[in-house]
Amino acid sequence: MTSSQDFVSYVCEKSDLDRRVSTKRMFGEYALYVDAKVVAFICDNQVFVKPTDAGKTILGAVFEAPPYPGAKAHFQVNEHLDDRDLLRSLLLATAHALPAPAPKARRSRKAAQAKVSAPATSKGNKAP
Repeated sequence: MTSSQDFVSYVCEKSDLDRRVSTKRMFGEYALYVDAKVVAFICDNQVFVKPTDAGKTILGAVFEAPPYPGAKAHFQVNEHLDDRDLLRSLLLATAHALPAPAPKARRSRKAAQAKVSAPATSKGNKAP
């Protein structure tokens, strides 16, 4: 089951972070960004915040679960969605605790063209 756009909008509204919060659809679910940092995932209409010491301090007792199969455990915070102040504090503290995203390397035009024009090998033709 995928998350509904209504639920994603609800979470963003409840965060009370206006333009500082955004989402991006990824693999059928959503990543939630604060100040360009991924701080949480919205999967199956549930919110999973990246675990940090700062987040644990704000939440106290936490319930941890993986947002998707094979993922590390995150703080599952659906029960806190109606507490705007707590949710806002949690998301801001998590964003502050996480490192800045690594800048994406720009590919040169020649490298991009070489990748497109590289010959594909077939089963019968093995590359040396």
